[in-house]
Amino acid sequence: MDRKGIRKEIDEIDERLAELFKRRMELSRSMAKWKRESGEPVFDPGREREVIHRVSELAGEELAGYARVWQGGLLDVSRSIQRQELAAEDMPIASEIRTAREGTPRLFPESATVACQGVEGAYSQEAAVKLFQNPKILYVESFDGVFRSVESGLCRYGVLPIENSSAGSVTTVYDLLKSKGFYVVRSTALHIRHALLCKTQLPPGKIRKIYSHEQALRQCAGFLASLSGVQVLECANTAVAARMASQAQEDEGVAAISSPGCAALYELKTLNSNIQDESNNHTRFICISKKLEIYPGANKISLMMALPHRAGTLYRALARIAALNLNLMKIESRVIPGSDFEFMFYFDIGASIEDERVIRLVTEFERDYEEMNFIGAYSEA
Repeated sequence: MDRKGIRKEIDEIDERLAELFKRRMELSRSMAKWKRESGEPVFDPGREREVIHRVSELAGEELAGYARVWQGGLLDVSRSIQRQELAAEDMPIASEIRTAREGTPRLFPESATVACQGVEGAYSQEAAVKLFQNPKILYVESFDGVFRSVESGLCRYGVLPIENSSAGSVTTVYDLLKSKGFYVVRSTALHIRHALLCKTQLPPGKIRKIYSHEQALRQCAGFLASLSGVQVLECANTAVAARMASQAQEDEGVAAISSPGCAALYELKTLNSNIQDESNNHTRFICISKKLEIYPGANKISLMMALPHRAGTLYRALARIAALNLNLMKIESRVIPGSDFEFMFYFDIGASIEDERVIRLVTEFERDYEEMNFIGAYSEA
């Protein structure tokens, strides 16, 4: 058979498959109505295992693996159709999203009391000024302190780093978002430039200690590797490091890796104004709230989900995102401490929460997975 003949037969098979697919979805809707009357759940794991095993055997040994993937995706779609029929969107998360969408003011506030980790000159402060025209900033010592300040009502919002383009995610902040049940209401990205600051114009050979935040140290690893005989010490924040350098004795040889702006703020000398490994170094910051707020124009949703350690689980979750033609902007995983190699996945998805299909997707994820955290629907300033 030539290429034209092969393609003709493929097209004919695809047409038959499309008709069979439509018929199968009709039967899924009928099954949903039966399950409503009988009170049976949509998801029947025993039945699904039986179906996948039978289809993979019918496909033969060579194609069994492909058949399992194909059939698993088909069952996911079937479940989604059934839940639409059963009004699955009436889960608590759907109601919470709609209430927030309708009750949030039309404009993001220009002024608010905002908690930031560190001291004056911190990158979080720069992000807060970018997010709000006139923020009243409360400085706290730790990321946890930011959450506690918002939780107590002392501040309406908190601003925290969430990921860096070269050093990766700030996992502590993700963990706190999950454990505290907070939401992201807006985000922004800053171009990060690290400088080496010191109280006096020391030559590199005279520097004995360098202080900075662990993320900044990771972002300047190449520069630090070029030094010898220097003790590198972590501290709470890059601006805190600058303050420590300003308070050190001139003969101690103490320097800080901090933002260039901290030089004037803490009366320091700039020994090197550009020491990060990557010139295109950006950190994304999030604005958090205890209450879910969804402002108009929100075009990104963030989720955390614990997925079972079984073949095909992640693929099927991604297939459901792809089925709605949504842009997966970020996916990252971490082993859940104390679990049997179960993973927590972080997803950023380019999607409008105005789309009811997106709410339904979030609802289905909440129903299908034991642990699913909706982190927020927001836009980037």
